[in-house]
Amino acid sequence: MLLDYVKLKEVKPILSGYIRDAQVMLKQDSIPGDNVVHDVRVLMKKSRAVIRLIGSQLDEESYNREYQSMRDVGRIMRTWRETSVHRKILKSIRKKYPNIFIELKDFEKLNSLMKRQVQGPETREEIKSGLQEILKILNKSDYRIRFLSINNLDPRALLKELDRTYNIVADCYLTSRYNLKPASLHEFRKKAKDLLYQLYFFRPLKNQSVKALEKQLDTIAQNLGKFNDLEVLVKALGYKRHNPDNSPAFHELIVLLKEEQDRYLSKVWPIAYKVFCPSQNLINVLGFKLLFV
Repeated sequence: MLLDYVKLKEVKPILSGYIRDAQVMLKQDSIPGDNVVHDVRVLMKKSRAVIRLIGSQLDEESYNREYQSMRDVGRIMRTWRETSVHRKILKSIRKKYPNIFIELKDFEKLNSLMKRQVQGPETREEIKSGLQEILKILNKSDYRIRFLSINNLDPRALLKELDRTYNIVADCYLTSRYNLKPASLHEFRKKAKDLLYQLYFFRPLKNQSVKALEKQLDTIAQNLGKFNDLEVLVKALGYKRHNPDNSPAFHELIVLLKEEQDRYLSKVWPIAYKVFCPSQNLINVLGFKLLFV
């Protein structure tokens, strides 16, 4: 397939759309809900993936400025999400294993995470302040993107960057498959999402092949995300393996959380092997040639 006859999706209007969609969502309420926080964080991840994709065709200052802006938004919102995620996971586990939670009814840290947090005036003011900072960042980024010269990007350069992203993800797969460290799995997930979000712009090349790979990457990322949420929850519970104060029920709860993690990983590896095993490459996965200059 010759790139001269294929027009990839336009990057600039889509990138601008991500920023503006985030602005609209955040202006709906003075305190963003859980769904808004999640959706805006996703939009920022998509935006960062786009900046990486076009990075070789941007000047260094523009690249660093826009990438950092979108990262700052995600950083400010990170703690807004974690509490609600902990609560949802624990309620799901309690539904499956109610007896464990009966035995842990006096465990203060667990009870605190299970409760819907009532935001006091101080907390609400912190969130409002963070929200204003985010809107300021997004407004500036939206304005700057209007004047970026990214209307006529070189498709071959974009394909090179896509191939580079694939190779980065493949390396993360090998690293995390060899050594199941949470940090390695988290990095695998982040890079897989980069590839997922970048692929969207290449659908015109071979729509069905690209969509099939997007679906596989989404499954990998979703399950690795759930694994990571459980890992963060274990840390939030303050579990230490050799703490003499741990009750048998607390040990059992952690084992159950680890069982859940194993279940999510079991859904990752078969798909990841097909896409990223060492004998594989992006050309074979997508089924079309990447014509490089």
